[in-house]
Amino acid sequence: MKKRAQAKPIVLVPACNVLHNGLPFHIAGIKYLDAVRLAGCLPLVVPSSALEDLEQLLQLADGIFLTGSPSNVHPSHFDEAVHDSALPLDPERDALTLPLIRRAIAAGLPLFAVCRGFQETNVALGGSLHQAVQEHAGLQDHRAPNAQPNEIAYADTHPVQVLPGGRLEALLGHAQIQVNSLHGQGVKTLAPGLQIEAVAPDGLVEAFSVATPNSGFALCVQWHPEWQAATNPHSMALLQAFGQACRDYRDQIHPLRHDSLRDPET
Repeated sequence: MKKRAQAKPIVLVPACNVLHNGLPFHIAGIKYLDAVRLAGCLPLVVPSSALEDLEQLLQLADGIFLTGSPSNVHPSHFDEAVHDSALPLDPERDALTLPLIRRAIAAGLPLFAVCRGFQETNVALGGSLHQAVQEHAGLQDHRAPNAQPNEIAYADTHPVQVLPGGRLEALLGHAQIQVNSLHGQGVKTLAPGLQIEAVAPDGLVEAFSVATPNSGFALCVQWHPEWQAATNPHSMALLQAFGQACRDYRDQIHPLRHDSLRDPET
C-alpha cells in the first residue's frame, strides 16, 4: 500500500476582468499563481461571476490571495468620484472581492493581499484611498517608470520601515527592507481594525495587518513580493508564513482533506 499524499490547502485567487478582441475574459497573472504554489498551496482562480456562489467557495477555501492589477478600486466604494477617467477600473472584481474580504476576515480565513488587493482590503473594511498619490504634497511618485522592461519596473525602488512589534517584523526579522513600487494609489484613511506594519520614506502606508478579534493570518502589502519570489528571501518568508497559516486552517476546519488523496493503485 502506498503512502497517502497530503492534500494541498486550496487558496482562492479572484480573477480580473478584461476585454480581448471585444470579448470578456477572466484572467489571473501567472506570477501570482506561482507565488501561491511557492507557499505550498493549490491556487483556484475565481471568476467575478462567482459572487452568487461565494458561500460555497468559502467552504472550499483554506486561504485567499488577492492579486495586483492594472485596474483600480472604484472610488464610489469610499464615497469619491473618479479622479482620472483614463485609468482602468474593474467593478466586477470589486463586486466579488469586497464582500469576500469581509467574509474571510469574519471567518478567520488566512488572507494575503498584494497591491490592488492591499487597497481592496482597506476599502472593504471602511478605509479610503488617494487616487493619485503623486499629486499630494509630501508624497512621492510611487508609480513604475513608463515603457520599461519588467526587470526595471519591478526592481527595488525604495526602502520601507518595518514597525517594531508587529507581524511583519516577526516574519522578516528586519527593521528595513527594499521593495519595488508600481502603484499610483495608496492608503488615505486606514480602515478601523487595521494595524500599520510598514511605511515608505514619505510616510505612506506600505503594509498593514488585520487586528480584529476574529482575524487569523491577514497581511497586506503595497509592493509586489510575488515578483521573482523564489529568489527573494523576504518574499519567501511571507509566502511560507501564509502557506503555513493555510495548512493550519485546513487542518482545523477541513481535517478530512489533510490526507484524503490516495494513490489510485492502493
